[in-house]
Amino acid sequence: MARENAIEVEGIVVEVLPNRTCYVELPNGHRVRAFLTGKARLNFGQLAAGKTVVLEMSPYDWSVGRILVQNE
Repeated sequence: MARENAIEVEGIVVEVLPNRTCYVELPNGHRVRAFLTGKARLNFGQLAAGKTVVLEMSPYDWSVGRILVQNE
């Protein structure tokens, strides 16, 4: 995923899966699979359903995203 073309979107965690992946629902109603990367796994607390997160998504694949920020 090229970072200069990345799109940042806010969403709500709907379901938490193993390996720090989860399903996030976007404001337009779409559900995407999202994951925490490398250092983000160390810095973030527990990922739970109902939390608001900011995703980074590729303009080419809208089905997968990376979690950048976890809001309380």
